[in-house]
Amino acid sequence: MLIPIVLSNQSPTRAGVRRTSAGLGKGEYTMPGFTPGRRWQPPFYPFKRESFGQRALEQVERWVKGPLFGCRMCGNCLLQETAFICSMECPKGVRNGPCGGSTEAHCYVDETRPCIWYRIYERSFAMGREHKLLEVLPPLDWDKVGTETWADVVVQLRKVGVGKFARGMLSRDVAVRAGTWDSVFRPIRQPDWWQGDSEYHPPAYTEPISNLERRLRAGEFVVTAEVAPPMSAATGKLCSNVEMIRPYVAAVNFTDNPSATPRMSSLACSLMAIQNGAEPVMQIAARDRTRMGLQSEVIGASALGVRNILCLSGDHSRMGPAPLGRSDVVDLDSIQMLWILRRMRDEGHYLDGRNLKERPRFFLGAAAAPFASEPRFQALREQKKVNAGAQFFQTNLVYDPDGLEVWLNELAKRNILDKVYVLIGITPLKSLKMAQHMHHEIPGVFIPEKLLKRMEAAGDGAAEEGVAIALELIEAIKGKQGVHGIHLMAVGWEEIVPRLVTEAGLLPPDFVPPDTVPPGRARETAAR
Repeated sequence: MLIPIVLSNQSPTRAGVRRTSAGLGKGEYTMPGFTPGRRWQPPFYPFKRESFGQRALEQVERWVKGPLFGCRMCGNCLLQETAFICSMECPKGVRNGPCGGSTEAHCYVDETRPCIWYRIYERSFAMGREHKLLEVLPPLDWDKVGTETWADVVVQLRKVGVGKFARGMLSRDVAVRAGTWDSVFRPIRQPDWWQGDSEYHPPAYTEPISNLERRLRAGEFVVTAEVAPPMSAATGKLCSNVEMIRPYVAAVNFTDNPSATPRMSSLACSLMAIQNGAEPVMQIAARDRTRMGLQSEVIGASALGVRNILCLSGDHSRMGPAPLGRSDVVDLDSIQMLWILRRMRDEGHYLDGRNLKERPRFFLGAAAAPFASEPRFQALREQKKVNAGAQFFQTNLVYDPDGLEVWLNELAKRNILDKVYVLIGITPLKSLKMAQHMHHEIPGVFIPEKLLKRMEAAGDGAAEEGVAIALELIEAIKGKQGVHGIHLMAVGWEEIVPRLVTEAGLLPPDFVPPDTVPPGRARETAAR
């Protein structure tokens, strides 16, 4: 197999794709013309004592792969799956695709560098290799970090057999060549404790786990809403907000330290919601979790009665208050979280392979970002989340129904709208200042100019204009293909939720006005 390499002065994301004259099929490995990579962050070094020969080989690999690919020596190389651009250049350290703040212009964490995952997706699509991005890739094995990977290839090649590998790669059958290549490289990138793939894995249970899931399965157009966790140990306002919106929604979300700012934990808020008769959606941000902490927390949450879990990457610590916490490595990304939690629930074992005597039970969700990056890139990212285990999406804020339609069409092309429930994020704008902040400062949020002008023209009536805009958006969105509900994010304006739900005509079928709910009825409803 020929692998043409052409050094040029073109951008690595704009360089043309070279192919052999025999033609290459899906699954084969080609390399486009590219400029040498830049290592935006320093390379890793081993966390253990090694022999002189190992250190020498590592240094050679560091010298070669650094200038060519920006390699950081993670010891868990994925270059073939990421279009020969090192994904570890992402400041978040995510290994399964861009975050919700991805843009063509720059990285939202560090504006001096490009978004590495945008470049990976752009090059992959140009090479016709985007299918490789669907494989759920494992988190780092820190025993390998800083070590070389070439020896692993040699060892696996010997296991397969050098002659067998050579004959397979000389075959005229595209499938044979692809399978032969994978026989060496797949065991390296997919260790026994992970075994990720690019396939859809439907839930391994039949009866709904949560009330939210039951309503969605029944075809109900649902409403969920966020209640902001308190910034102190006081719980009075939290409980009153939950009690106020509970009759109007199917479930109540609790964010997990949004804007990288500490608040009461989502788990604690979820428990208080259960105690107040509401069904919670517990958000878990990958930013603050290790693989050990994640598994421990979800087992505890399940034991306490939490039945809905939303996995997301979380805002980078750069968005939080000083002093800046460590920000170079995320132990898990949101897709890896989904993969681990789905296997705990459906296959009954921990990440390390130990069996679970009692499996946790939860309805798994993920965040989606219709306006981050390009719609086709985001659609592939959402498909990967669905494959990993996401059963419902709650999207980032949507203010452009036409732009949302483009994203939904891209999801339809990937045949996933029948595999996931989509709840569209709506936030009522309370002021022009709030609208401008969201448009200019919040990654993945786009507010059309006409809406900004309406908020400006409203003057002192901006809050009322924001409510009118929210109701118009809900009306425009609720009839679109693949949309199963609305997710209201009131951002500290929880008292507006009952009005929005009522005026939008989205009261639940079993709605009972709050002042007529008999004692104990709320808890019974949540228990069902």
